[in-house]
Amino acid sequence: MSSKYPLAETNYKILPSINSPDDLKRLNIHELETLAGEIREFIIDTISKTGGHLGASLGVVELTLAVHYVFNAPKDKIIWDTGHQGYVHKIITGRRDVFHTIRQFRGISGFLKRSESIYDVFGAGHASTSISAALGIATARDFDGADYKVVAIIGDGAMTAGLAYEAMNNAGMMRKNLIVILNDNNMSISPNVWAVSKYFTDLIASAHYNKLKSFIWDLTGQLDGMGDRIRKLAARVEGGVKAIITPGMLFEALGFRYFGPVNGHNIAKLIKILNEIKNLNGPILVHVITQKGKGYKPAEEDEQKYHGVTPFDKITGKMYKSDKPQPPSYTKVFGEAVVQLAKRNNKIVGITAAMPEGTGLNILAKEIPERFFDVGIAEQHAVTFAAGLATEGYIPICAIYSTFLQRAFDQIIHDVALQHLHVIFAIDRAGLVGADGPTHHGAFDLSYLRLIPGMVIMAPKDESELRDMLYTATIYNKGPVAIRYPRGNGVGVPLKDDFDLIEIGKSEILKEGRDIAILAIGNMVYPALKSAEILQRYGIDAMVVNMRFVKPLDEKLLDMIFEKFNKVVTVEENTIRGGFGSAVLEYAASKGVVNVKFLIHGIPDEFIEHGTQPELWQMLKLDANGIAEKILETFEFDKVLIPQKTHS
Repeated sequence: MSSKYPLAETNYKILPSINSPDDLKRLNIHELETLAGEIREFIIDTISKTGGHLGASLGVVELTLAVHYVFNAPKDKIIWDTGHQGYVHKIITGRRDVFHTIRQFRGISGFLKRSESIYDVFGAGHASTSISAALGIATARDFDGADYKVVAIIGDGAMTAGLAYEAMNNAGMMRKNLIVILNDNNMSISPNVWAVSKYFTDLIASAHYNKLKSFIWDLTGQLDGMGDRIRKLAARVEGGVKAIITPGMLFEALGFRYFGPVNGHNIAKLIKILNEIKNLNGPILVHVITQKGKGYKPAEEDEQKYHGVTPFDKITGKMYKSDKPQPPSYTKVFGEAVVQLAKRNNKIVGITAAMPEGTGLNILAKEIPERFFDVGIAEQHAVTFAAGLATEGYIPICAIYSTFLQRAFDQIIHDVALQHLHVIFAIDRAGLVGADGPTHHGAFDLSYLRLIPGMVIMAPKDESELRDMLYTATIYNKGPVAIRYPRGNGVGVPLKDDFDLIEIGKSEILKEGRDIAILAIGNMVYPALKSAEILQRYGIDAMVVNMRFVKPLDEKLLDMIFEKFNKVVTVEENTIRGGFGSAVLEYAASKGVVNVKFLIHGIPDEFIEHGTQPELWQMLKLDANGIAEKILETFEFDKVLIPQKTHS
């Protein structure tokens, strides 16, 4: 076995022999249960070293084994929602020996990824896509006359999103043969009464029941009007019983046959019900109850904390922290500022889409709970809900990650901007987020927001400026305001007790210079300043500007720069297509500027892989050294390009 195999020294009996789902089919129930325990230990040991999405994956060990035991992947198509639940799937589909590279630079993805494995049918990092994708695949199967099964596994909160119900409604109308497994780990649908539901589920899933039902249905079909009345009565009786003793009435109304709830940690029961329903016709929903974090006590006791983790001590469950004091995160600074402002202004409310801790609004939820709203994984609703509040004079602060706000693009335009409503978009995780990779990088917000009429867009250079921008956004009442800021800790600047108002569209010159102007936005400002220090060693004197606003631009300052400099650089942690640099170029073109050479530096026109933020900044030359290198590569200077001596 590979020396890189994280648990090579541990006495595993079964896991080392599992290289594909076919290997599972040779095991008996007792061996599958043993394997489940080994996989849990393997995941805990690995993720304690690498970090990752721990809780949901621990909760679906038995479910994953049962699904792959009953169905025949890759012929049968198994679609996992988001990938938070996909770690076990990865381990048993040939990626066990590289699992220690998960979410690491050049390693395997933390989500499902089509290019990574033939078993990864549909890639996704955003929730609630699985049923829509599965219905599309089932429709393609029927066009092709194929006979494989299509299984979508959704859960971990994903059933709070409207997309899932849109898909179910369409699937119920189309009547395609499709199986949806709802992994209910208390993050989406509440637990239900067990004993009677369990008995009824066993009954309606059994082969004898379904054979009898089909026989009666066929027989009554031959009885003219009397047969129709018997069919309707039987359907009402069955539906009424299900509505009373199962939680499946909603799914039945959407056109799905409902089975459940089923204990998601009982492999034998899972295999039994999946075998019994896999050949039934039409849309099927199997409701499975699991425990998030199953098998690891800290994760069982704190589902939120162990949903996604940094490296931690496996024995105690405590996250590793740097010995050095760290500046507060942008998220924490934002959350505390919201509370401070909300205590001054009773019209301020906070809205999040299932991410109270991730956005920092958990602080508001604790301090002023009546003005905090968590709408679930429903970004579209969050934005229009905010718009409704704004019509009545409230100031909603809608805190959503950059990558998730993409899902509400139409609502931002139609429900907020078109009506000039005062909604504040606090856009966390803007730029490159690190290990979660391309599905979570906030690489496009400057571009997709900049095109919206009336939208004000700010980006702070540090955590103190974030506070001032948030305050400014609450005062500005002429329309929507977006503030985008990165994942991670601030730069460590002192925080004032109060706030300063920033003039809308006003930038600040941080360093004067003669040879070149570097215009930076957001968290690229400090790297730009450091790059100017590097350039100084080559005898190049660079001006550095903290632009602060992408929209409106500081046109007065730009006019001065275009007159003074013939070399201008824009630096942003956003795609270079349609972003901050594009805005500067558009303004230059509108003013007929022809004597300036531009370097538009940012995220290239491609999806960026996962890795730590410093690794990705270095790869894209968005760190100080990289910015200086790009400038030296792009422009010719009347300088001797050898480092100048500096005095210590």
